[in-house]
Amino acid sequence: MFTAVTADRDFDLDARPDARGRLLAPLDRPLLGWERKPHGWCRGEACLPAFRAAEAETPDGVDVAAFAGLTGQVAVVDEAERAVAFADKPQGPATGLAPDFTLDGVSLADFRGRKVALVFWASWCGCRYDLPAWQERHAALAEHGFTVVTIACDRSPEDARPWIEEAAPAHPALIDAEGAVAERYDVVNVPTVVWVDEQGRVARPQETQTATDLFRSMNGLDSEASYAALRRWVLEGDAGLTAEQARELLRVPTEDEQRARAHARLAIWLARDGRREAALRHVGAAAALAPHDVAIRRGLMPLTGEDPFGDAYFALREELEKAEIPLYRPLDL
Repeated sequence: MFTAVTADRDFDLDARPDARGRLLAPLDRPLLGWERKPHGWCRGEACLPAFRAAEAETPDGVDVAAFAGLTGQVAVVDEAERAVAFADKPQGPATGLAPDFTLDGVSLADFRGRKVALVFWASWCGCRYDLPAWQERHAALAEHGFTVVTIACDRSPEDARPWIEEAAPAHPALIDAEGAVAERYDVVNVPTVVWVDEQGRVARPQETQTATDLFRSMNGLDSEASYAALRRWVLEGDAGLTAEQARELLRVPTEDEQRARAHARLAIWLARDGRREAALRHVGAAAALAPHDVAIRRGLMPLTGEDPFGDAYFALREELEKAEIPLYRPLDL
């Protein structure tokens, strides 16, 4: 028996490794919500044809990682720890629709008919001090059909809550402890802001934006310019981009980046279970696959006993600067 670790839940998975290192599940039992039928594997109305499913089937069982790949996921198996983690394969921005989500009982779809700024932040980032300013922007523009939704990327909700309570937000202030929403929006550092229009389309894709100038000397960002652009969009409908430009600029993760997120998901599960050394192996694997993903690398520091404001963080900054990997990603308009 293995533990399957997903963005939604953890559950027991009836599977065993074979001599070739594959994780095999029984052919006659449901797998990841899919059930085997004569014409293929089905989940609800969706079906994977038998000839496609055959790519993952063996006489001894279903190759779990291969089957995940056929159903739109990537899988990372840790045989020693009896666990396997999954992350969704990246989806292209063909429609320009913002991925829907539900956190703490709040869904993005609840705000259709309003403009929304999704503000990704974390307690391990100086952007935590921006929360009151985001609340001020929400209050100033709410009557014009605008809502701020702040989303904490903390893996421990207890780390985020004091900052939320201090800001006393009247806007939805959510916590993405499993990283599912950040994954859908390819958040690789915080603060990251995404604008979503009244029809649920991305009006301005992932961008580093600040609401104060507390760390301007480090990030070079102008919060007043950010606010002016936001007001133009809310009051005049000018996002600074056409719909086509917004789709072109929307960042979509590679399969390696999603595999890194599966490693991160497994690292979190292991760290929460007290298996720090095993967790660190997956932190290293995630860093190798996606060295630019500060949200993974810095975000996991508290769970693995490192200080996200200490030497480990400054070593990460130095590594990325030497590799010419940007820490901050404002859109070049």
